[in-house]
Amino acid sequence: MSVETAAARDLSFTVSPEQAGMRLDVFLAQADESFSRSQIKYAIEEGNVSVNGKEPKVSQHLKSGDVVQLHLEPAIEATAEPQDIPLNIVYEDASIIVVNKPAGMVVHPAPGNPDQTLVNALLFHCRDLSGIGGILRPGIVHRLDKETSGLIVAAKTDEAHRHLSAQFEKHDVHKKYIALVWGDVKGASGEIVLPVGRHPGDRKKMSTKSRHGKNAFTLWKVRERYGTATLLDIEIKTGRTHQIRVHLSERGYPVIGDAVYGNPSKINIVKNSELKAQIKSLQRQALHAAQLSFLHPQSGERMVFKAKPPEDMENLLILFRGTAPVNGGNPGLQNWKDQLR
Repeated sequence: MSVETAAARDLSFTVSPEQAGMRLDVFLAQADESFSRSQIKYAIEEGNVSVNGKEPKVSQHLKSGDVVQLHLEPAIEATAEPQDIPLNIVYEDASIIVVNKPAGMVVHPAPGNPDQTLVNALLFHCRDLSGIGGILRPGIVHRLDKETSGLIVAAKTDEAHRHLSAQFEKHDVHKKYIALVWGDVKGASGEIVLPVGRHPGDRKKMSTKSRHGKNAFTLWKVRERYGTATLLDIEIKTGRTHQIRVHLSERGYPVIGDAVYGNPSKINIVKNSELKAQIKSLQRQALHAAQLSFLHPQSGERMVFKAKPPEDMENLLILFRGTAPVNGGNPGLQNWKDQLR
């Protein structure tokens, strides 16, 4: 059974006894030959596939009688084209490339962002990206939100792509961020363990109240306190869409500048006019992927990359430090710059 509109397609399939035991992605690829494997994987990752009403994994094995529902956004009738866009390359060899992505850059083409993405820039620079990600996401094994800056790795060969994807699935890739949040966070450190999935009322947002959320685990530690705001070290053990932003907002400490999960009225507690103006000019969430660690696909060596926050976040932190209470409780007045050297 299917319902087709000009905007999208919603399809439903029931697993037969003969199809029992098949992987979800293989099942969907066989259910309709018009689906590409990359299109199916993307739909599953985006929460547009359910099995018996629950969000599945790409590799989930199906049982007889399972009901698989698929929501397909309109296909983009184009391939990603190389574009001469500057890249801040942190590391590159024959297998991988690590880039310090600026805020404002989308990782791969999608509806509303057909070009000027990281993929377009990588295609121009590399010419030999792994094809596993498909025509719109070659080489891409993980993502950062458009308005989040920081480190991201891409695969230049199919072997590297498979190796890195397996590490992400096994949580062998270690990702650390810094986040500037509203409020004086209670405690020195902690964890947030709440499922994250599509918002029940807004498909463009994520929520901990999703009916089909996936387990999500976020660790946080206070680095500096400013009274009205706190600088946090963040480590995520899972990689759900918008995970950090949703978790922190749920705890009452939204990321400063977050237009989706933030609280614009928080700026009213800032009295310093220069600081308030700097916050208003930020134009993105104050979230930066500061460290990325994984095993090299060929050598097996553990590689660790670090990136300091860009100028917009750095300037904001300088102003917060200058206006913080004398006894603001900065843990040892540690300088985050030193820790990222």
